[in-house]
Amino acid sequence: MGCGRSIGDHKNQTFTLKDQIDDLEALRAHLGLERMDLLGHSWGGYLVMAYAAVHPERIAHLFIVDSAAPLFKDTIFLFKEIYPETIARQDAVAFADEMGDKNATAVNLHEYLTMLFYSPEKRDAFVAALPVSVYRKDVNSAVVADLARFDLNPEIRKFNFPVLVMCGRFDINVAPLVAYRIHQAIPGSKFRVFQSSGHLPFYEEPDAFVQAVEDFLAAK
Repeated sequence: MGCGRSIGDHKNQTFTLKDQIDDLEALRAHLGLERMDLLGHSWGGYLVMAYAAVHPERIAHLFIVDSAAPLFKDTIFLFKEIYPETIARQDAVAFADEMGDKNATAVNLHEYLTMLFYSPEKRDAFVAALPVSVYRKDVNSAVVADLARFDLNPEIRKFNFPVLVMCGRFDINVAPLVAYRIHQAIPGSKFRVFQSSGHLPFYEEPDAFVQAVEDFLAAK
């Protein structure tokens, strides 16, 4: 709930981590899956770790892709170190954005998206095709604020199902060190880095990404 076009009227709706876990569990039950292979990217990576902590018996394989850190405040963002001029452009519209100016929000989001890629060609194609209307700043802020209450580090150490942690080598949104630390914390997990990707390796290196997933699923 609260993602893309699913939002609707949310005046009396909460956007907690528990809400998101419950939505995912309801979807699993609706689909009639006893166990499932679950893949989460970025915020979704945090969500699938949290879901797996609550419902470990429902996980067949877990894929954690360019995820936020298990303790959200430990997430390492590299935007200002790598793209100072882009951050300056965001700063120029920050006040208007906070005041609800939709044009400023669109500019801010556009600048953010440009920092997610290794390939300029992939970047330009993605940014041109993505409608900014799917982004709800209020929902995003509510979800992130709720994450501050949790630390998943003790939980992920308990995982006893197959886990593959993946990231793009040039991820500016979440430094690869975060993914590596998640891998180190999960017993028996595997680690895969995509050498020509930023934050979205499934978009920048789709063939290699799909192959990595299929190989992991097929492994004994």
